[in-house]
Amino acid sequence: MGIISVENTDRLYWLGRYTERVYSTIKIFETRFDSMIDIDDLEYSEFCKSQDIPNVYKSREDFAGRYCFSLEDENSIFSNLMRAYDNAIVLREEIGSDTLSYIQLAVYAMNQAAISKAPLIGLQKVTDNLVAFWGMADDAIDESSIRNMIRVGKIVERIDLYARLKEPPEKIRREARRLSNRIDKSTMRYSFKTMAHVNYLVQLDDLPYEKLIESVEKLVGDDL
Repeated sequence: MGIISVENTDRLYWLGRYTERVYSTIKIFETRFDSMIDIDDLEYSEFCKSQDIPNVYKSREDFAGRYCFSLEDENSIFSNLMRAYDNAIVLREEIGSDTLSYIQLAVYAMNQAAISKAPLIGLQKVTDNLVAFWGMADDAIDESSIRNMIRVGKIVERIDLYARLKEPPEKIRREARRLSNRIDKSTMRYSFKTMAHVNYLVQLDDLPYEKLIESVEKLVGDDL
């Protein structure tokens, strides 16, 4: 495969982040859907606050439709899936057509879910295809650094999301351990100092979620 360009290294990292973002936010949406629609009229606004996205939605029904399926909403699940797709298309040579096809199938499933009378079933098909994408990436991509770049992005996104949702510290520590084991294998440029700081923060008894979010977002980037 040879040396991977800086641009494609960045795309692989964000391919990992966007696919994880779509997968995890669908799972969260599924678990909270009933309470959002039937019980708590304000739960969606709390979700927006936790994800640091503007609450531009007029009602819980508006949120359920636009947050999942609107391409005009830059924070929607669909918009993030299309960002993953855009990166995957450019990376066809690196990841292979078979791996790419599962992102394409996820986009197709999202389009179908948007017009379905049972959108949660359609969203499940999206997550199924993303799981298949990760599995195919592990099986079909020979270059280990490419696989690891995708995985680094995936784990960074998961830590970011878990911190925003204030998940139990041990759950976040597990992902931080996985990130430490994976990031050097990726051959990506990252901040050793920031990685050490992330590992320090997750070990604190009173985990500082906001500081962790700030640190993990600075871990990989062009300004290191």
